[in-house]
Amino acid sequence: MILVLILLLAAAAIGWWLWRQNNTRKNESAPHPGPVDPFADADTDVLRGDPRRLRASDLVELYGKTLAVRGTLRLTEGDYQWSEHFLDTGTGVKRWLSVEADPDLEVVLWDEVVGADLAPGPKELSHEGVSYRSNEKGTAKYVSEATTGLAERGTVRYHDYAGPDGQKLSFEAFGDGAKWELAKGLTLDRNQITIYHQSDPQDNPA
Repeated sequence: MILVLILLLAAAAIGWWLWRQNNTRKNESAPHPGPVDPFADADTDVLRGDPRRLRASDLVELYGKTLAVRGTLRLTEGDYQWSEHFLDTGTGVKRWLSVEADPDLEVVLWDEVVGADLAPGPKELSHEGVSYRSNEKGTAKYVSEATTGLAERGTVRYHDYAGPDGQKLSFEAFGDGAKWELAKGLTLDRNQITIYHQSDPQDNPA
């Protein structure tokens, strides 16, 4: 009887050892998750929508007001891409929301400036008592979606200026020989904007 008990215990021990070896091999062969960006805002995107996936018919809530996206410009310059979204203000004043990821996400709210006696070129510009320094300039190609007031495809020259506290100035000229259009921008904190996607945002990433 004692011999039978010893044999049973030995068999159980061997079975446990084989089970453990098998599980160890499985764990070693299983793929391990890659590095994760500690500053990624995935949770924020779930709660507030993803600016990188904005498109026409989506709604944007800013400063307690809800605005509709009427159209979008998808811009490319070399390998770099960004988007500008035309917002319906209901006031006749043009307002755009630009979205860039280079690599960090930057969202800027732009308001058109009419009647200002300014032109791009100088290293520094002053507007409404704020000084701005030349930041970047170039020529990009664009594709227009829905309502933007522009041709379906074209080019745009731009010259951007950066000021204090996230303030910006941007000159844009759409098409050959076009006049410069001026806009004043303010960089938004991610928590200042909420997006309501009206369709599946996976269909058309920015």
